[in-house]
Parts: sequence; structure tokens; C-alpha cells
Amino acid sequence: MHCPFCKHNDTKVLDSRVAEDGSSIRRRRCCQRCEQRFTTLELMQLMVVKRSGATEAFDRDKAIAGVRKACNGRPVSEDDLARLGQAVEDALRGSGQAEFQAHDVGLAILGPLRELDDVAYLRFSSVYKQFESADDFEIEIDILRKHRAEQLAQLLDDGLSSAPSG
Repeated sequence: MHCPFCKHNDTKVLDSRVAEDGSSIRRRRCCQRCEQRFTTLELMQLMVVKRSGATEAFDRDKAIAGVRKACNGRPVSEDDLARLGQAVEDALRGSGQAEFQAHDVGLAILGPLRELDDVAYLRFSSVYKQFESADDFEIEIDILRKHRAEQLAQLLDDGLSSAPSG
């Protein structure tokens, strides 16, 4: 690590701390020549392997752009899309891997998008999963309905278990 003050290439790490979310490491350093102290932040770079085999850095904005198309005309705000992008990136980082297939990024998008908007989810799924017929839509809608029913049952269950007895 080069010192940002004198450009000397010998620095000593004084302290290292992992961020709460585990996505970065903060290091406090001291230059061996000028003795100035400075902080560095190390982030894990997420890489995406495309279908062609080419590798590129994960770009949250690029992921959101695809979702934005599916949300066209839906009651989804830019803030909603930003939160979805953050959730996708958090899920990828949380896996502990640094490299993902493009398909895995799409899978990471589906969960948060399903929670955000059913119609946008179906639009995105139809392209992402390459639906070929109305039957594919029906299957996906059935899965979506089952998921919603499970969520409702869980909410009711949680509500009943936290209700005061007596």
C-alpha cells in the first residue's frame, strides 16, 4: 500500500475492523517513512460471468435497469428500485462468493421483486425464465399465489401467537 502523503510503498497496518455487514474491511495504517496515519477501506469486488464467458464487475445500476423495464407503468418508485438493488447486492455479498453466473444475479433479483410487485415480477420472470406459453404464466401465477398464501398464514400465525391471552 502506497502512502497517500509521501508515496512510500511500505506501510504498517495498525488496526483492522470488519464492517457490520461483512462487506468491507477498514484498516488504519501508518507510513514507515513519514509516519503519517491514514485509513483504507477494502471492498470485495463482485464479478459476473456472462453467458458468453466474459467477466465483468457487478453493476447495481445495470441490474436495476432490467427491473425498471418490468416495473414500467407499475406503482414502483425509484426509491423502491434502489432498495431492491441494495437487497440484491447484499444477497450476493452475503453468499461469501466473489464471482457469480449472470443467471445467479437474475435469481437474486426475483425474490425482492416478488415482494415489491406481482405484475413486475411476472413480467421479469417471463423474460428471465424464457416463458414459451400461457401455461408457463399459469404455473408461475400458481407459485405466486401459494407464496402469498404462506405469507398470509405466517402473518396470522404471528399475530395469534403475540395476541394477549385472557
